[in-house]
Amino acid sequence: MLNIVLFGPPGAGKGTQSERLIDKYGLVHLSTGDIFRANIKGETDLGILAKSFMDNGQLVPDEVTINMLKAEVLNHRDPKGFIFDGFPRTNAQAAALDELLSEINTSITSMISLDVQEDELRERLANRAKTSGRPDDANPAVIQNRIDVYKNETAPVIDYYSAQNKWIKIDGLGTIQDITNRLFDAIASL
Repeated sequence: MLNIVLFGPPGAGKGTQSERLIDKYGLVHLSTGDIFRANIKGETDLGILAKSFMDNGQLVPDEVTINMLKAEVLNHRDPKGFIFDGFPRTNAQAAALDELLSEINTSITSMISLDVQEDELRERLANRAKTSGRPDDANPAVIQNRIDVYKNETAPVIDYYSAQNKWIKIDGLGTIQDITNRLFDAIASL
């Protein structure tokens, strides 16, 4: 089973590249944002619990997030693998993901991070705001805050997977196809 954590700062191209990896390898895409929205909309017990934290401006506890993710993983019979998008964001979440996957006799194959310089990220996000209608991508202060949060709070997860010899850094600059080719080459070498 091929289980990939696709990692990188906002604007690195994770969404675009996820689609290409899903198409080529037949992976199940697990986006924690999508899972949250589906659970909240469906008014599941976990969705109601998550919404109660969000409505109070609090982060949803890892345990709630992991339980939602676990329910989603178990919904798929005989998957070829998973691509995790937006998760894990902390070392505690990475450890919880390892535990969840071990329960179904699998593990993370690799964490692949897209490496893109900050000035390029800011430009990509500003351009995305023009085409996607995402207001958070149009505000330079919000963009910088998202990049800073990634660097300070999320990027340390790289160390977690590096310690397991599962981290691969990919140059995230160039054409979309150039980056896709680098990802395919990295996966072929696993």
